[in-house]
Amino acid sequence: MEEASHLSVVVDLSPTQWHLSAQTSNQYPLSIETFLSQLLAFLNAHIASKHENTLVVFGAFPGKSVMLYSSTEPLTDDSLPLDANSYLPFKLVDSTVVRRIVDELDAIGKLEEEPPCALVGAVTKALCYINRITHHSSATAGVAEDPTILHDPRILILSVSPDLSSSYIPIMNAIFSAQKLKVTIDVCKVYGPDTVFLQQAAHLTNGSYIYLERRDALLQNLIMSFLSPPSIRKILAVPKQDKIDFRAACFCHKNIVDVGFVCSVCLSIFCQPLPVCSTCRTKFPINTLKRLNAVRPTMTPANPRMGLPLANLNNATTPRSTPTPAPNGISSLR
Repeated sequence: MEEASHLSVVVDLSPTQWHLSAQTSNQYPLSIETFLSQLLAFLNAHIASKHENTLVVFGAFPGKSVMLYSSTEPLTDDSLPLDANSYLPFKLVDSTVVRRIVDELDAIGKLEEEPPCALVGAVTKALCYINRITHHSSATAGVAEDPTILHDPRILILSVSPDLSSSYIPIMNAIFSAQKLKVTIDVCKVYGPDTVFLQQAAHLTNGSYIYLERRDALLQNLIMSFLSPPSIRKILAVPKQDKIDFRAACFCHKNIVDVGFVCSVCLSIFCQPLPVCSTCRTKFPINTLKRLNAVRPTMTPANPRMGLPLANLNNATTPRSTPTPAPNGISSLR
């Protein structure tokens, strides 16, 4: 018998990015209204796949993240009118998600400077939610297998914002937590340049990263790539990313670097050799600093799709050479 599946959806709702996505100058413009209509059809398809399937939707707004809908928690609003021509679970999802998004966007209003979108916060909340309901199912399960026990929980991130270098450490912590919980992270890049950190999140959790070349085929890509649970994907030809950018952000300036320098004691990454590690306060030999400064590479032109400088995009998926750490020194990470 097919097992129940849990899906947590994280929606990037940056007003600025969605305004840019809807511009008619784009080859395939996509407004937030069209996006929501196709997203709701995908959510309804997940609910219709099996009665025991669970769903939760998180919205990543500028400066905060909000849970928009949860199928496991009762709704407190009884103002939803009954409609004999609509399936009640579908109507609950559609009306609740749209109403909560409109309320949050109205509360934000017009900002002089839009804060960064709280995408990492939404992912963290999704992981906490999965951990809570998974432990609840394990505690309440009897001798016989409970059909509501969640198998292969997964998170789907719908992103339109570029990478935020200061979120490197939080997103890596979220990736490690997802690996421990055995949660698959899927990413659909709807608009904007490729995101380095989300590529790594999908790769490290055995998920799929899809860069949407044609935004008018959003629903088709969602259903073909992300509707099936991870257990079924083993026998399906689910698209995978062909190139993965493994670059990291330096701890000193929070910049994404092609070549970094790693502390041999605490493994902190820096964009340039430092006499003292800012994390563990280890002092490095002067001779090591001179040698590393002499081999520092020059910057290369930026790649248009990535939006960030790349040393060698064609070799992005090749294994990195393991650095040889010097005693109490900084090793070069290429």
